[in-house]
Amino acid sequence: MDRPTKTYSAAMKLCAPIVGRWGRLDVAGLDALPASGPVLLAGNHDSYWDPIIVGVAALDQRQIRALAKSSLWKIKGLDRVLDGMGQIPIERGRADVAAFDRAIAELRGGACIGIFPEGTRSLGRELRARSGIGRLAEAVPEARTICCSITGSTELAQLSGRPTVRVEFFEPQSGDWQPGEQPAAFAKRLLIEIRERAPIAAATRRARSG
Repeated sequence: MDRPTKTYSAAMKLCAPIVGRWGRLDVAGLDALPASGPVLLAGNHDSYWDPIIVGVAALDQRQIRALAKSSLWKIKGLDRVLDGMGQIPIERGRADVAAFDRAIAELRGGACIGIFPEGTRSLGRELRARSGIGRLAEAVPEARTICCSITGSTELAQLSGRPTVRVEFFEPQSGDWQPGEQPAAFAKRLLIEIRERAPIAAATRRARSG
């Protein structure tokens, strides 16, 4: 098993009551997520709660090192927490070579790298899949690809009423990256499968405010 860092475990356990109890978290298919070895974990992104929800859902299995927007590291105190959790800052809107090089190195070392193919929250919009996950798969072809669908996360963000949050881990029916496959095409087919299980959820005005 890929043992989580102390900071990662503490952060996930701190959030677990909100996600697991208030959000009535339901996890399916966790056995599809390998407990060790290089893994690319792809999920839909409708709420800022998504990375936390997936982290809590997978905590008994392994740590997820996510590619997260670099602006989060500008928040005093949070930067240390994110570093302690093994998260990887990435500059949005440009080719961040340093971030991808680090993610590739982590993958080759046997880590589970979490990435949202859409690149940002959907906010109720249909977004195209970005090629990042395909580039990582091409660079580390021995990595397993696992998808996860997340539903109920936009309701959790409102903190009003008790939502039901569900995470399902599953192997893509279309398989892992294939030699010669274009990164963008790989990302697109993964996102199609994920969105079949987790249709785009339109965030309310209150949910968007964060």
